[in-house]
Amino acid sequence: MQAHTDKANTPHSAPQPTSVVQAHGADGGAGAASSSPATAAPARSRRDHRIDALRGAALLMMFIDHIPQNLLNRFTMRNVGFADAAEVFVLLAGYASWLAYGRGFTKYGVLPTLQRLFKRCVQLYIGQTIMVMAYVFTVRGWRHFTPVSVDYLEPELAHGLGWIWRVMMFDALPSNLNIMPLYLVLLTGFPIFYLLMRIHRSLALLLSGALWMLVNMDPELNFPNWLDPDGWYFNPLAWQFLFALGLTASAETQRRGRDFARVPALVALCCVYLLFSALQAFPWTLWGLPDLRPFGDALAPAKSWLSPLRLFDVMAIFYLVQSSERARHWAAHTWAGQELARVGRHSLEVFVVSTILDLYARLIFSTFGEGWALQVAVNVVGLAILVGLASWLDRRRNNAARRPAGGGAAVPNGAKG
Repeated sequence: MQAHTDKANTPHSAPQPTSVVQAHGADGGAGAASSSPATAAPARSRRDHRIDALRGAALLMMFIDHIPQNLLNRFTMRNVGFADAAEVFVLLAGYASWLAYGRGFTKYGVLPTLQRLFKRCVQLYIGQTIMVMAYVFTVRGWRHFTPVSVDYLEPELAHGLGWIWRVMMFDALPSNLNIMPLYLVLLTGFPIFYLLMRIHRSLALLLSGALWMLVNMDPELNFPNWLDPDGWYFNPLAWQFLFALGLTASAETQRRGRDFARVPALVALCCVYLLFSALQAFPWTLWGLPDLRPFGDALAPAKSWLSPLRLFDVMAIFYLVQSSERARHWAAHTWAGQELARVGRHSLEVFVVSTILDLYARLIFSTFGEGWALQVAVNVVGLAILVGLASWLDRRRNNAARRPAGGGAAVPNGAKG
């Protein structure tokens, strides 16, 4: 589960191959592509909307999945594979973070890039604070009119004010508000990953993978959580590897100047694995069908420490999409692709609003029932608000980019931080 433009006097980058994707901000925003030399042949747009569209789809599915009573969550990706929208979100956050900050150290200098990174972390912290406060005051206010289960907040947080410092220090993570702290921790660790990559471009990924393997062998290695003796639900020591894979994939794509090669054997392997994942993860009994899971209940890959089966699932999806020209065309030239891309470009704002809408949807269902009329109303209104918010933010950003700055030069769309 984000956005600013660079100033007009930001130095231009050197020309790059036309197949390199245009920079996406850590929140899904885009950076200005470098201008090609005047003598260069006309090139297609460098903008690769697939990252934006994938993250937009993940955000909308997270909104749907976080409402347990929502019948629409039977149709999201968690029903047809081991991984779900959270894995997609974290992987793409890593991919976009490299484009927003990785080359910034060389282009703009260390201090300006660290300042942008720090500013982004502050924005994430503010977003988390808004969600926590909205949850607390909404639940406490709703209780004046009808009983509300403490499940909507952790029992310790449902009463009194002694919890505030724990939540603000991430010592206590409520179960519905735990992915933003993960993202903030991962983004804070970005400079360390970058330094390791400067030593050797494979060193950071190797160390990250070793730590992930260690946590999978001993899941008790985790950050403490006052509300849960098992620690953070999204174990940062494990999930950092997925973020690191996104960073590395982005860096390699930029270095090579082209997309991932479409290797038929690898495509077939990914498809076979995803078919197995779908058979094993599909809720057959929920639909009144015979249970066709090859391993039944014996295979339940853990989400908290990012089981290898979940990791392979999301990486297979990522490779199939990022190596596909059809996916590129769909994201760039269809109405659905562009709407999802808008949502993905403003992921912080969309995620904060969607998390608050999730709470209201759950309260509405628990108070007034889960009939079809409310199901339709909650989903249509909620999704419309999120898509409309993204569209409004997109227009506002584009209008700001067109306004003259200083001496009259238009402000370019910089890589968002």
